Amino acid sequence: MCLFQFTARRLVSQAHCGLKASSSKKQKLCLEMARPSSNMADFREVFAKAKHIAIITGAGVSAESGVPTFRGAGGFWRKWQAQELATPGAFARNPSRVWEFYHYRREVMLSKHPNPAHIAIAECEKRLSKQGRSVVVITQNIDELHRKAGTKHLLEIHGSLFKTRCTSCGNVAANYKSPICPALAGKGAPDPDTEDAAIPVEDLPQCEEDGCNGLLRPHVVWFGEALDPGVLTAVEKELDICDLCLVVGTSSVVYPAAMFAPQVSARGVPVAEFNMEATPATNRFR
Repeated sequence: MCLFQFTARRLVSQAHCGLKASSSKKQKLCLEMARPSSNMADFREVFAKAKHIAIITGAGVSAESGVPTFRGAGGFWRKWQAQELATPGAFARNPSRVWEFYHYRREVMLSKHPNPAHIAIAECEKRLSKQGRSVVVITQNIDELHRKAGTKHLLEIHGSLFKTRCTSCGNVAANYKSPICPALAGKGAPDPDTEDAAIPVEDLPQCEEDGCNGLLRPHVVWFGEALDPGVLTAVEKELDICDLCLVVGTSSVVYPAAMFAPQVSARGVPVAEFNMEATPATNRFR
């Protein structure tokens, strides 16, 4: 975890604020809980006792692997930002352009590898499982680098670049073809001057289920879409039983994932944040 500056709340039980003491002392203790802390000894103590650890990760975990985020200044593919392409409307209007964008992202990711952050998280899960302790990784990333690193208990709340969903029959399938279909071979260049390929719909990725041949779309959660209810239910169950939550490499601004750690913290569970800087959620952690 040395890739991330440790920024955490002082990991003190909520019960400390209920100790019988003078009002001034109680106020001092509560204020201490609200003060940011980087006390690794506190963290190690809580970590050693935790039986069910939830790790919430975001784009920052994959940054060291060279994964483009398409967010913020300069985050363009051609002349569009992700939020202009990753929508149901954009796909309905121009499925060829959207598939070019996702084909480019898939091809980029095939050349990327897990970095020490992914590996540390996977090793954590492996080691703790031998002690009868559990680790679940709840990620907003769609790059599958956690899976490549060896993480087993993984909930991908925004889907995966390497899964497709049929717009006709709804079938979801893993797909690691490169290119995903012949018509996309050599397409998807990100340069602003590149012309759209304007690939006919019938030549875009098609469903391989018997008798379907429906148009496939990336199995990712687009802007304006709800999370998969099954995945969300699994996340809620994990957050309900966790006794320690780690927030790693996420700005905590994308909802509903941004509320996961604050909700855990609100019921008194310690939350430790591993980020390069404070985030909007930092002050909500204990």
